[in-house]
Amino acid sequence: MKPNRVDHIGIAVNNLDDAIKFYEALGLKCTNIEVVEEQKVKVAFFPCGDADLELLESTTPDGPVAKYIAGNGGKGGIQHIALNVTDIKEAIAYMKDKGLRMIDEEPRYGAGNSSIAFVHPKSTGGVLIELAQRL
Repeated sequence: MKPNRVDHIGIAVNNLDDAIKFYEALGLKCTNIEVVEEQKVKVAFFPCGDADLELLESTTPDGPVAKYIAGNGGKGGIQHIALNVTDIKEAIAYMKDKGLRMIDEEPRYGAGNSSIAFVHPKSTGGVLIELAQRL
């Protein structure tokens, strides 16, 4: 299993509308906004070179992004790095075979029409890594 490229960088934000204005002021264009109920987030995508910036706003106070922001002193920031893979199930099996701890043992739906799985930060030196297969 070799990742093809960085798929996107997930950035947790307190207010999606304000964050969109900032990234648009940088000259980037928002190409998609969607809500992913399963992950309790509203996301906005900004293509930037070969990868996207994915802004994430929690839709509930108990969602993973809300917990990340709370643990970060109420501030947003880089929440995860997503690596593009060609076969998500194969990537999960590979990670498990290497003894890495997975948050997701099975793929789940991710924003941007993708199938995703997260590698636990305890196996990555503290960085939340998302494996993403675009569908």
